[in-house]
Amino acid sequence: MPDPSQFNIDRTHPGRWTVTFSNPPINMFVPATIVELGALMTDIEADSSVKVIVFQSANPDFFVAHLDVSKAAERPGALDLWRDFVLRLASAPVVSIAKIRGRTRGIGNEFVLACDMRFASRKSAVFGNPEIGVGLVPGGGALEWLPRLVGRSRALEIVLSADDFDADIAERYGWVNRTLDDHDLDSFVEALVRRLASFDREALAAAKAQINRFGTPTAAELQSSNDMFFPTLAWPSAQARRAKLGNIGYGVPSDFELNFGRYLPTFGQADDDHAKTLRE
Repeated sequence: MPDPSQFNIDRTHPGRWTVTFSNPPINMFVPATIVELGALMTDIEADSSVKVIVFQSANPDFFVAHLDVSKAAERPGALDLWRDFVLRLASAPVVSIAKIRGRTRGIGNEFVLACDMRFASRKSAVFGNPEIGVGLVPGGGALEWLPRLVGRSRALEIVLSADDFDADIAERYGWVNRTLDDHDLDSFVEALVRRLASFDREALAAAKAQINRFGTPTAAELQSSNDMFFPTLAWPSAQARRAKLGNIGYGVPSDFELNFGRYLPTFGQADDDHAKTLRE
């Protein structure tokens, strides 16, 4: 079992875990992150006392930045592990809640979609699936979760635009349960968690299992997008777009990572126009 260095787990309250993700500088998902989440899931499944788990970030600007595609490409099996984790989390007899501050894009968005509930800071939460903008197709579950939550047309808008969406639009679309003022987010989630933890685990799990009949994708559906992702890395058009990531702050604290969606349309421009746009 790997050292779960990217996750701090607070088990001090009976029936409740708080899991804080920290992978500086911008909370990128790498293959080790996915392996550690699988180990965390094993711990959750082994603890018959836990009823509610809250996932949060130690970084106020990034809940999860996105997948580090270069490292994921070195381990094609990572998405198989990811599919297994998502299915286990969605079907586990515990309630999972994402408490979101900062940006959550790509696999980060797919992570919060797999949680049972999502609550976001109106001030800082930003959501998106930018894969199309770098010549790829989402492979971690967005194509399965989003249509169930927001409907076909809005899912197409989110995925095909590859843009950033603020918390208020996410709430309006049904992407998150609700948004709250930043200073109210912690107290709201804490009150909900205490309420849920006061109920019987068996009743919570049984009700969740029944609702899951209508709201969760199947393993085969998730696998179909998973199988699509890695071949897209070899598309010449995708490679040309990703080549433009190298010198504009990909994977580090930068204006690009803060405003990913704004930059993506420039990747389709000719090199001279692209450079001019970035200078402006």
